[in-house]
Amino acid sequence: MNARLLADGKAKGNYMVKNVLIIGGGIGGLSTAIALRKAGINVDLVEIKSEWKVYHVGIIVQGNFIRAMAALGIADQAVAEGFPYFGVKFQTLHGHTVAEIPGIPMAGPNYPTDLGMGRPALHKILSESALEAGTNVRLGTSFSEITQNENSATVTFTDGTSSEYDLVIGADGVHSKVRSAIFGDELQPKFTGQGVWRYNVLRPADIDYAFLCVGLQGGKCGFIPLSAETGYVLLVQSEPGNPHHPEDKLADIFRERLAGCTGVMAELREQITDSSLVIYRPLEALLMPAPWYKGRVLLIGDAAHATTPHLGQGAAQAVEDSVVLGELLVRDEPLPNLLNEFMQRRFERCKFIVEGSIQLGEWEMHPTPEADAPGLTKKMIGMMAQPI
Repeated sequence: MNARLLADGKAKGNYMVKNVLIIGGGIGGLSTAIALRKAGINVDLVEIKSEWKVYHVGIIVQGNFIRAMAALGIADQAVAEGFPYFGVKFQTLHGHTVAEIPGIPMAGPNYPTDLGMGRPALHKILSESALEAGTNVRLGTSFSEITQNENSATVTFTDGTSSEYDLVIGADGVHSKVRSAIFGDELQPKFTGQGVWRYNVLRPADIDYAFLCVGLQGGKCGFIPLSAETGYVLLVQSEPGNPHHPEDKLADIFRERLAGCTGVMAELREQITDSSLVIYRPLEALLMPAPWYKGRVLLIGDAAHATTPHLGQGAAQAVEDSVVLGELLVRDEPLPNLLNEFMQRRFERCKFIVEGSIQLGEWEMHPTPEADAPGLTKKMIGMMAQPI
């Protein structure tokens, strides 16, 4: 490598990040593996699950997600596996449209503004792409200890082996063990007061768009298309006391919560019959104060900025993290400088998503005259259209 001169006259070189460990094989971890392999960096990825499976329902992704996928070279695959649509409608519980927000084609004119995707389909694209790019993946493995010095981080794994890395990336989710190990146990996700219910259904032939129904006490419901044949019904609602719902009653409870709906939502409601296929989880959120790194360990995705699904941006923000890292880590500069720039590019954007999503949930649980879900959603789309 040719040495270059800094402004102060010091030679610059040999700062290059050559090998990285990613802890966690979800959306953020796999996206980062793809981005770093494209940048020529050696990547090890460990995933604690021995069976690399994900839940069977779907997710909403918007234009900035598709743009980030394009940067990773896999947007065409994602669009082919999902259901493209354009914008979202806000409706009453009886199907009357009260607002319609068009999407922005952030990835360019050849791509949709929005996409419904089955979570297994997305996992398949990401995992296969990461492996094809040369990521060294070890399942059923996590870390037991991380020690650092100025030049490297040494990781001891749960199988007794150890390796040395230039950078360790914690992408292990909202209940991140990396976060606890490096930053302590004080930073924990908080229950927001709501839960989310999802169930895959047959897509009505004339419903080729996403819609959200407002006016439901303590929340909202809606439908997201996933493919030519399927979509999913969603319900976000207050869950006082963060209850544990009986697993064999989930379908009954879900249908009862939608009893006030008529029209299309009533038809979709009647397809919710198998409690074992209902996906329910309480909603938690966390925004870690800056910086999200200490020494040579960095947190990304839900480990640093876990959001609720109200703005449909959880996956997108994790993939954006990966794209920015891929752009930065090819540069021959001191790692603290690069990680500081990462924070400058990511913190306020993620903060807006986390806080905006929480605000929407608060408006649903505690309606006020100034509540404006369509307005906040429109503002979010405009902000996400800006470069990352």
